Amino acid sequence: MSSMGELNFFLGLQVKQVPNGIFISQSKYVKSILERFKMTDCSATRTPMQVHHQLSPDKEGQDTDQHQYRAMIGSLMYLIASRPDIIFAVCLCARFQAAPKVSHLQAVKRILRYLKGAPKLGLWYPKNGNVNLYAYTDSSSHGNAKSKHVSPLQQLKQNTLQLQAAVHRSSGSKIKCLTME
Repeated sequence: MSSMGELNFFLGLQVKQVPNGIFISQSKYVKSILERFKMTDCSATRTPMQVHHQLSPDKEGQDTDQHQYRAMIGSLMYLIASRPDIIFAVCLCARFQAAPKVSHLQAVKRILRYLKGAPKLGLWYPKNGNVNLYAYTDSSSHGNAKSKHVSPLQQLKQNTLQLQAAVHRSSGSKIKCLTME
């Protein structure tokens, strides 16, 4: 086995190693999916979803090309490996792959427009191992006692407790969960 030098590119992930940490991104992949779906000349947006926008099955909406919609969702699903900022929006849009409507396609295109404005975001792993995890949720959204649905805030707290235990067992590091109730 021979050394080929420092890792720069692996399975579509761009890896930049510097003395104080490692940065992982997929900016080349972002560029290629924008080209693939003809979104290179679109205007950028600052958020992957509209605020207070609820996607629904939209039974009366106009149908759209299911193959193109699935291709867009598949491309975005691969991208979430290094882009936690789009996970919620992509997974929400993925729910409508069976019967996508124009409203769903517009939501996916908004994610692509967001990527156009922020193509170089990624994950930063500092060398010292101290990582602060920040998560945000809509704490005004309450769970449903009858159907036993958990509110986003309750789910965030449960997930954080599980993550804290796992990280502490493996490395001794601590994760803080900051919420605004």
